[in-house]
Amino acid sequence: MKDGPTTKQRPRVNTLPKIEEKVNEQTAPNEGSSRGGDWFGQFAARASTWLGSKWAFAGAGLVIVVWALTGPVFRYSDTWQLVINTGTTIVTFLMVFLIQNTQNRDARAINLKLNELIHAIDSARNQMIDIESLSDPELNAIQAKFEEIKAAEPAELPGDNVSLN
Repeated sequence: MKDGPTTKQRPRVNTLPKIEEKVNEQTAPNEGSSRGGDWFGQFAARASTWLGSKWAFAGAGLVIVVWALTGPVFRYSDTWQLVINTGTTIVTFLMVFLIQNTQNRDARAINLKLNELIHAIDSARNQMIDIESLSDPELNAIQAKFEEIKAAEPAELPGDNVSLN
């Protein structure tokens, strides 16, 4: 948006300190917890960090190797196969919840950071804050509006603004 004679400048108030104070009050550590009683969030974050490491991968690979080496001992029986199938199914089932929790937290943090940037930029529209809660038809309408804006502007080739000096 360009500022013209009819564009009204809205005053910006930095409300972040008030918001931070309220968040700190709401998430003050409870007795017996590290942060506001979100024990599962803390557990999921630690587990995701560890389970995404090279050591966890190496450990899983070692389990597979040990299982494969024990095949001849158990004569490749149905029980021998059932052990690995059951183990991997249980691990996969539990990992889905850990990964989803981590993804939800990351997406929420990114949205909050974007909301802060929108709030901090004078020419940005505050209506864009929290648009992730809109319905799909509403998001489609906003996307169509931005496609119209993009089509109305002349296309810039990559490197047009690069100086060779």
